Amino acid sequence: MPSNLEEAIAEAGSPHTLLWESQSPPAVVPRVVPEFTNWRDEQLAWRRTAVLYDQSHHMADLNISGPDALRLISDLAVNSVANFPVDMAKQFVAVGHDGHVIGDNILFHLSEDEYQAVGIPPSINWMHYHAVTGGYDVEVWRDDNSLYRAGDPVVYRYQVQGPGALDVIRDATGQEPPQLKFFHMTRFTIGGREVRALRHGMAGEPGFELWGPWEDNEAVHAALLKAGAAYDLTQVGGRAYHTHALESGWLPRPLPAIYTDERLADYRRWLTENAYETTSPLGGSFFSEQIEDYYLTPYEIGYGRIVAFDHDFIGRAALEQMEADGSSTRRTKVTLVWNGDDTADAAGSKYRPGPGAKYFNEPMALYDTFHYDRVEDADGNVIGLSTWTGYSANERAMLSLAVIDAGAAVPGTEVFVVWGEDTPSSKAQVEDHVQVRIRATVEPAPLSVEARTSYRKD
Repeated sequence: MPSNLEEAIAEAGSPHTLLWESQSPPAVVPRVVPEFTNWRDEQLAWRRTAVLYDQSHHMADLNISGPDALRLISDLAVNSVANFPVDMAKQFVAVGHDGHVIGDNILFHLSEDEYQAVGIPPSINWMHYHAVTGGYDVEVWRDDNSLYRAGDPVVYRYQVQGPGALDVIRDATGQEPPQLKFFHMTRFTIGGREVRALRHGMAGEPGFELWGPWEDNEAVHAALLKAGAAYDLTQVGGRAYHTHALESGWLPRPLPAIYTDERLADYRRWLTENAYETTSPLGGSFFSEQIEDYYLTPYEIGYGRIVAFDHDFIGRAALEQMEADGSSTRRTKVTLVWNGDDTADAAGSKYRPGPGAKYFNEPMALYDTFHYDRVEDADGNVIGLSTWTGYSANERAMLSLAVIDAGAAVPGTEVFVVWGEDTPSSKAQVEDHVQVRIRATVEPAPLSVEARTSYRKD
């Protein structure tokens, strides 16, 4: 039996086979109920009133402290840390030596020489590995998500978002919320407990992320619900939670670019046989035995604006080359709004004889963790990859986040998404089915006008 990712790849024969035939279920939100009311109303609430997200269970926390903490971060981040004071957060984005994305997380500067990274495993694992193997004078502690951890989290983490979020915070704290810049931090007292707060936004609406020690979670949660009752505060369950990214334009799960580079062999041996990168299933209508064909660059998924060459970091030379040769502008991120008639016909095929289209889970249609569908033009030429797919009650449409050729990225352009696998894999979530071609209209990412225009403003 393999004991790490490198051995698992060798046993499977290739990284693609390892992930394509993975029998692991797709990643979910653990310990949070699927629906508090119903997922449609929960989606509508983040644009209409206010919502409460429980983020305590599906992300990993990595605390890094010590004299070399900032140097470690700087060595790994594509973005600058030259201006990173205490009580500020940054989106941390990491790439491999070849310039392709490994992952991202939110990085909190908690105190002098103390930082906390919060996100899904790929970027957390990358930081953790370098912290313990790179000769840095740092100390780390880690709290994995509730799928991997036994017992309760170290900290709770809630988000209050939506047009009424500031009203909820005002009543919960008994004071006017401070006029904070985006990604700046403060402290509140809620339910008699001190709470740290980040000015943040999800699904394009204003709000705060709140956290503190786990033993305070019930008191804080109860106080938020009490304050929110006057503003129709709605709790969002696990089913609706992942769909906010469809509207805010954040692409959550690019395949980490770690599987073949010989410079990362030791890293693959450090990742266990049960690691997220080892077991997570890969699927969709796009198929290539060359795993590198699934890799994405920071420019393709909207991070070009934060790439900074004011410091040295892993992958810098590769990104500089991409900008020099123009490949950084070859593809761009868009939202695809799927044609309602085509989508309904595909979803309705399960009521007709014979194998129909691949089943659509709702609201998130994905049946895997890393998802890649072909995006084609009218002539059947592949012009991009559709990744994050689900239904939005706000838009009354199936949406996906895609990376497509820049020439096809004009809003209003009609393209086609191929749904279903060429030859159905052995993944447990994949039934006998036929591929279907679904029309889609190219729109901006984020799709939400608020997310594009105002929620990041100071």
